Amino acid sequence: MNELILELEEISPKEFFGAQNANIELLKKYFPKLKIVARGNKLKAYGDEDLLEEFDRRMTMLMTHFAKYNKLDENVIERVLTSQSSDDYSTSAKSDEVLVHGVGGKLIKAQTANQRKLVESMRNNDMVFAIGPAGTGKTYTGVALAVQALKRKEVKRIILTRPAVEAGENLGFLPGDLKEKLDPYMQPLYDALRDMIPHEKLESYMEKGVIQIAPLAFMRGRTLDNAFVILDEGQNTTHAQMKMFLTRMGKNAKFLLTGDPGQVDLPRRTISGLKEALLVLQNVEGIGIIYLDDKDVIRHKLVKKVIAAYKSIENME
Repeated sequence: MNELILELEEISPKEFFGAQNANIELLKKYFPKLKIVARGNKLKAYGDEDLLEEFDRRMTMLMTHFAKYNKLDENVIERVLTSQSSDDYSTSAKSDEVLVHGVGGKLIKAQTANQRKLVESMRNNDMVFAIGPAGTGKTYTGVALAVQALKRKEVKRIILTRPAVEAGENLGFLPGDLKEKLDPYMQPLYDALRDMIPHEKLESYMEKGVIQIAPLAFMRGRTLDNAFVILDEGQNTTHAQMKMFLTRMGKNAKFLLTGDPGQVDLPRRTISGLKEALLVLQNVEGIGIIYLDDKDVIRHKLVKKVIAAYKSIENME
């Protein structure tokens, strides 16, 4: 039987192996044909040579990640162990780019292979569709790119919008002033911005119109120049709304459209503007389409399991 010995240098074995060797137990699930033993600062694996080579490659990727971020969790391990190649989990300087230095010194970066593809696509295209289930970082990564563009003076304003489907975009019956009516529908966008821009600065930007958050209906008739514009929850647009939004694009504008075709809240028999746009625009030069999946989920580990469970049911229908 072949043996592989990996020694952890300048890495805390306790942190790397996880509480009660939880990370090692996860490794065993992915490499059931290997005997894996963790002792002290050494990790030993026994088995066929080909499997040991693959194990060595994946462990190198995990150790590189840990050396950079000083943490390892189930999501990271699963992404590394299921990536198609080391390129998918590249740790090059380019892929490790800090998009925004957020509030409290938080470094905001693309964390997965597909999030990095989204960043790259926004660099190369003026309009990008980011498609994937909840928790894959579509909106959060997009807002980070928008804030980065604003700080670099590449655009003069950020415009964030989403269809207020729950209220049919008829907000008059809700209590409060306009801002209070809109806030519940725009909360995810506020949450992302608050991670990236200090409170006082964010309030100032919003008062001056440098950052605008509004429901999709408020975009009608406007020409959006010198702006980074994000349409969130695009699956809940109708044909007319999507066409209206896409034709708002002005000079020096970046458009990012995010959505999950599996979570359409429109009335029955109403075609999703996002689904239609993906078909109509798939071959248009200058438009990027990036698909994210459950490997990109960076919320609680249960979110990934929920997505997988629903996907299995949908595949049976």
